[in-house]
Amino acid sequence: MHHLFLRTAVAALAVSSVAFTSCSDDKDDNNVVAPALEIKTVSSLAPQPAPPTSTGQPGTPRHYTFYSLADGKEVPYTDSASTKWDLAFRGTTILTNAGTSGPGRGGAQVKSGLFAETVAAPETGYAVDGTAKAIPTGSGNGWYNYNSTTHVISPIAGRVLLIRTAAGKYAKVEITNYYKDAPATPAGTEPSGYYSFRYVYQPDGSLNLK
Repeated sequence: MHHLFLRTAVAALAVSSVAFTSCSDDKDDNNVVAPALEIKTVSSLAPQPAPPTSTGQPGTPRHYTFYSLADGKEVPYTDSASTKWDLAFRGTTILTNAGTSGPGRGGAQVKSGLFAETVAAPETGYAVDGTAKAIPTGSGNGWYNYNSTTHVISPIAGRVLLIRTAAGKYAKVEITNYYKDAPATPAGTEPSGYYSFRYVYQPDGSLNLK
């Protein structure tokens, strides 16, 4: 009888230990913190070659420069009708892959706020390219201001582009410079249309951007 009691007690203790360990594991799993998303930086993304004007000066590029936020690389303009790209740049205009610009599920909205404090993408409210662009053009309307005296294009501080990508995922983008080699104080004479920007892309499809 004594040995039977001991065996029963040991068995009960073992079951309790397994149950406790299982509960502890479940609790640990629930407390796992997802790693912070990487902030990616793009420096002087070059425009497409432009034919010269009648005065011999560079003109407007014929083609946009296409970029994949998901893959972190430029996409050939021959793939402009595909869903391989998320944003396209030409002059001060930025396209998204949706609407009249592409076959994707893209879209954008421009928000005032700090890049670091923009920790979630909105679920709704995304515009798509049509007669008007999802990212508005014109000085003060979207991401930049234009100085009519110096002819300098300057990114507006505290403007964040919330992007829905071609695949329907989310990213935040901040344009930091418009000139080649990203001069701190552009004179307006530098080669332009060379976008520098930083962004965070969320690959899992959630709205989390931190």
